[in-house]
Amino acid sequence: MAGMVLFVGQDVLMKDMLTLYPVWMLIFVRSVAALVTLLPLVVFLGAPHRIWTPLWPWYLARAVLFAAGFAAFYAAFPFMGLAEVITLFFSAPLMTATLAAIFLQEKIGRHRAAALFVGFVGVVIAVNPTSGDIGWIAILPLLCALSYAVSQIIVRRIGEQDTSLTIGLYTISFSGLVILPIGFAVSMILDITPELRHLGMEWPLPDLNGLAMLAFLGTLGTLAYTLVSRAYQIASASVIAPFDYSYLPLAAGLAYLLWGEVPPITTLIGMVLIVGSGMYTAYRELRVARPADETPPISQTVFTPGGPAAVLAEALDAEATQLDAAGEKVSP
Repeated sequence: MAGMVLFVGQDVLMKDMLTLYPVWMLIFVRSVAALVTLLPLVVFLGAPHRIWTPLWPWYLARAVLFAAGFAAFYAAFPFMGLAEVITLFFSAPLMTATLAAIFLQEKIGRHRAAALFVGFVGVVIAVNPTSGDIGWIAILPLLCALSYAVSQIIVRRIGEQDTSLTIGLYTISFSGLVILPIGFAVSMILDITPELRHLGMEWPLPDLNGLAMLAFLGTLGTLAYTLVSRAYQIASASVIAPFDYSYLPLAAGLAYLLWGEVPPITTLIGMVLIVGSGMYTAYRELRVARPADETPPISQTVFTPGGPAAVLAEALDAEATQLDAAGEKVSP
């Protein structure tokens, strides 16, 4: 819950600071803050965390997805309410579950299939394509959701060979590098009008107050990632995942208090359907009996990159080894 509150604070601050700084600059600063924070943490904690990993090309691919996806996500902020953008982004776990079924052959029973269908109906209602008020802007958070879903599939595909801190260090740090050429390309293609000023490459020089706010932005994101990653390491994903959805009402409530944003009825209906779909999926997962060494479906995770279930599996193996050494009976 603390991680969710910090994630909301990060995005609220990001929305406010987009009136002063371009999105590329904010993502770059957030990546630098993550590097400064996570690198010493990985060094201090030591194994199983590691600085050098042969999987770095995959994390570079994830960084491209992250940078491009969240640039699209934040680019929609000046044109849409915070609750609307966030609701559309929460189609990510639905997309991840679908992609996992297609490319990873994860089984989807009739209950989960029905929940996914309801969730996608919620996405369509939230987009409200017949209104004509949002238009192509609504595609941006959906593109972010898709890029995030693909990045989750990449991690599951290559296996859980690194901890979430190592994966986060590489992914977030690399995203700061790749966001620069992406920003230059977009600024060259688009005609940067005043309403698209947040997509330009003119980086204003911040004053002391601006530097403090930029540092605060990066710190919020890094702390939020670390807290949520730790939660997934020490508890079942089925237990933790429903708490991710607390982000939606928190963000909507804060946007109303700060800017008087009132989501349209279609967004609220879509939000209820998407949250209900995700929470029912998690509820069904809690009721399914799984062997201790079987990894839970990747579709449960919303925010956290990586597969923290590997840490749980290692802990169970260590416990079984100790019991076996003591001559006690080990449950299968």
